[in-house]
Amino acid sequence: MARKDTAADAANPGRLKQIAQTYKMTRRADKKIGLVLAAVGIVTFGVFLAIGFLIGYPIYLGILGLLLAFLATAIVFGRRAERAAFGQMEGQPGAAAAVLDNVGRGWTTTPAVAMNRSQDVVHRAVGKAGIVLVAEGNPNRVKGLLAAEKRKMNRIVADVPVHDLIVGTGEGQVELKKLRTTMLKLPRVLSGPQVTATNDRLRAMGDMMSNMPLPKGPMPKGMKLPKGGPKAR
Repeated sequence: MARKDTAADAANPGRLKQIAQTYKMTRRADKKIGLVLAAVGIVTFGVFLAIGFLIGYPIYLGILGLLLAFLATAIVFGRRAERAAFGQMEGQPGAAAAVLDNVGRGWTTTPAVAMNRSQDVVHRAVGKAGIVLVAEGNPNRVKGLLAAEKRKMNRIVADVPVHDLIVGTGEGQVELKKLRTTMLKLPRVLSGPQVTATNDRLRAMGDMMSNMPLPKGPMPKGMKLPKGGPKAR
């Protein structure tokens, strides 16, 4: 019991510190966060306390109002913190990969499976909806990256559906804050073992590509490879 109490005591300061850091981060983007939270808590508690006096149970309704005030404050704080976080991430390289990492259980994310010199990038997520390719960058340039990566997926796992999304605020694009919701709404067509098999095939293909020997420099002009290949020493 003593060990459990010690572990709980050690975890509480960490949680409080995390909440404090989240509040500071949110306040930088949302200056009214303190006033909003205070108003939500006071109004919720006040309403239940007033109802308690009206029906003759101020203590019971006051306690209930206090608990619901904490709950309402936590919900509002979570939503405004999430909105502030997405606002700060918007337009930052790798923001979509950060969202994909938090989609939920059952999804495997591989960031930056394709990239060009302009730092437009395509990330890949595999789940029960199939393969989802998520691109961020210039909409006109990432279409070519997406098309090439989609052709590659169709060659490797032809029996798995491949979806493609472009993160942005333009027409036909998905806003960063709606990326997770959009992915979770995709129809689930694969079973757990099929998802595992798909990940294994993609991982094996990645290992084959990374282990493939590549020349370290340009081949000299006029140089011809011997017909018999290199001789073993």
